[in-house]
Amino acid sequence: MLVSNTSWYLYNFRRGTILALTAAGYTVVALSPIDEFSCRLEQELGVCHQPLALDGKGTSVLGEARSLLALGSAIRRLKPAFVFNFTVKANIYSGLVCRALGIPYANNVSGLGTAFIHDSWLFRRVRSLYGIANRGARRVFFQNREDHNLFMSHGLLRNTPTHVLPGSGMDLARFVFSPLPQPVPFTFVMVARLLGDKGVQEYARAAELVREKYPRARCLLVGPLGVSNRTAITREELDAWVKAGYIDYRGETDDVRPLLRQAHVLVLPSYREGMPRTVLEAAAMGRPAIVSDVPGCRHAIRAGKTGWLCQVRDADSLAEQMILAIERSFEQLQEAGLAARRLMEAEFDEAIVVRAYLQCLSGSLDVGEVSPSKNGVR
Repeated sequence: MLVSNTSWYLYNFRRGTILALTAAGYTVVALSPIDEFSCRLEQELGVCHQPLALDGKGTSVLGEARSLLALGSAIRRLKPAFVFNFTVKANIYSGLVCRALGIPYANNVSGLGTAFIHDSWLFRRVRSLYGIANRGARRVFFQNREDHNLFMSHGLLRNTPTHVLPGSGMDLARFVFSPLPQPVPFTFVMVARLLGDKGVQEYARAAELVREKYPRARCLLVGPLGVSNRTAITREELDAWVKAGYIDYRGETDDVRPLLRQAHVLVLPSYREGMPRTVLEAAAMGRPAIVSDVPGCRHAIRAGKTGWLCQVRDADSLAEQMILAIERSFEQLQEAGLAARRLMEAEFDEAIVVRAYLQCLSGSLDVGEVSPSKNGVR
């Protein structure tokens, strides 16, 4: 079973893992809230999708209790042999349920999220529960060493085995290298959920500053609006940026490759990441990136070679780096893009991640009862 706070996440970020598990003979169940990708999980990836009532941004005691009970009921009913949890609430709630029921599970820390970016009584309690859930896991996967060290320093792991992976891995056959487009108009693209914590507001302000100097520059913004998160960008904010003319909003898409082909540089001024998928996708297609100098983001590039760093929460710093990118020679941008692709091939191949999950399963399951066979799951 794979548990997440959205079906979108499982389809877009874990499709390679799902396909590898089914190819190995496992029966895979996806437990996640219903969205437009729920059917695609079943129809395209061959998994059994089970709906989950889980509010990604909810904080009320009653609402969260309902989510925990719903998750517990589903896991008791389905009796999975092993559970992989993804995203913060799934890690905590599913981890607590699996630990109570004696079901083996692994947590995947794909980013620390709001609970670690902000500090309050509520988020301190969240971190405490995270530790309880992690300490019962067969393994906790991380996407960068700094997140791993932070969990260790906060006592959120103790003796739980851990493994640092290169994000969710890149499908290098799907995200193939693409030459840079013509230099004019110079095009930036930010691909992210429209959240304050992703640095969307800083990107909008930086775009305004860049276009004051280079009016023909394009600043594309791609991603879902109305996301279930406490820092979600409002429709009014977005409309104001678009009306002013410095943001070109392209909406949500399930295939970012055509937009990445149009761009010269990807931008992600996030406040913190595990390992930003959009930076890896852009790099695989030969696009350098400007990212904030924070955990996760800085691990996705090689500063000065495959991309450049800006200060976090600083639109002026971001605008400065965007202007420098415009003023670099086309040959310099091409070399950075080629270096980005080479980095993906050397260190971020999806096969590394899939192999780690399969090894986790083979070391945790009873071979005589639930390991895959030629005829499927025993």
